[in-house]
Amino acid sequence: MQEDFTVRDHKRERIILFVLGTLIALGPFSIDMYLPSFGSIAKEFSISKTDVGLSLTSYFIGIALGQLMYGPIMDKYGRKKPLLFGLLIYFLAAISCAYSPTLMWLVISRFFLAVGASAGMVAAKAVVRDIFPPEEVARAISFLMLIMGGAPIIAPTIGGIVITYFTWHIIFIILSIFALLMFFSVFKFLPESIEPDKTVELKLSKVIKKYYGIFTDKIFLTFSLAGSFTIGALFAYISNAPILFMDNFNLSETEFGWLFGLNAAGLIVGSQLNRLVLKKNSTFKVTKIISVVLIGLSIFLILNSLWWNDFYLTIINLFFILFLLGFQNPNTTALSLYPFTKRAGRASALVGSLKMALGAIASFIISIFNTKSMLPMSIVIFSCLLISSLLIFRFQVKEKRALVTIGR
Repeated sequence: MQEDFTVRDHKRERIILFVLGTLIALGPFSIDMYLPSFGSIAKEFSISKTDVGLSLTSYFIGIALGQLMYGPIMDKYGRKKPLLFGLLIYFLAAISCAYSPTLMWLVISRFFLAVGASAGMVAAKAVVRDIFPPEEVARAISFLMLIMGGAPIIAPTIGGIVITYFTWHIIFIILSIFALLMFFSVFKFLPESIEPDKTVELKLSKVIKKYYGIFTDKIFLTFSLAGSFTIGALFAYISNAPILFMDNFNLSETEFGWLFGLNAAGLIVGSQLNRLVLKKNSTFKVTKIISVVLIGLSIFLILNSLWWNDFYLTIINLFFILFLLGFQNPNTTALSLYPFTKRAGRASALVGSLKMALGAIASFIISIFNTKSMLPMSIVIFSCLLISSLLIFRFQVKEKRALVTIGR
């Protein structure tokens, strides 16, 4: 039964946002927590760290496909029941990861882990779009980023500590316990935010047709792709981080965990400053300006890769890139969801899937280069951010009527 949100209860909204933020953090937690264990996994299976990266790529593929699956399901059956089902899948997959006897078993288990995590990612954005007015969606998503942003800070540190005192298997046991806690949290605190729509068809041809209709919307097309390429840049960094810091700069697993978390703090700081900036500026204006600055930072990263390979310049440079991505991610998501109300679940799923698809592609490209050099990562980051910026400026030139709709 859908609950009435016409009367604003701000305390209740904060509780809901906290639950949603924890749900959406499940995805990055599943990525970042096991990054320090790449060396241990490679040693146990007698493979290279690059081979272990396949388990990261399979996760991105699972996230992309899982979100497409949950979109229409959550529009048809509501947000809560499919979400609980997804958390159960995550729990079972985490146990399977913990007891993986081979790399291929781990790769497949990570795929299903992502399918389970994708339920939370779809539900979080869809529920925000269900209960908040359109003009407040970007600020609400930024609040989710406050919680979500803690994952890249805390997760690698926890992973590094676990690897120091235990084995990499314990990381996935911890994730399974976290999934159970989220299951009970959703069951108790998260209300159903929409009336289930039994007219939604789950036949594959119908689902594809509906997704195509959403994808071809001019506003959605521009900002979902722009946001997806910025996520591609983010995951290029994440995929290369273990090799960059532990092989290139010779950090220990524990040092890597702390540094990765400290650097990722830029993401959470940016997302929260974004909430303040949006009070006086339109979402589109902020997105446009930051896209230009990001290109400048990515060019500097390439120059550093070619000539200096300086540790401190690298950390500062990446910090500010992540800081500005803290603005871009919620803003491009909010802009892409702006045209949708009833189809918010499917639109949320599609934008999330596109982002993870670009993340998977960026991760795969990075895995091809078995090198300690950060030049491939720098080029991928620059390319993604350049394409994102071009999409945004093309929209400004070509779609002036749509600009009036979303606000300059």
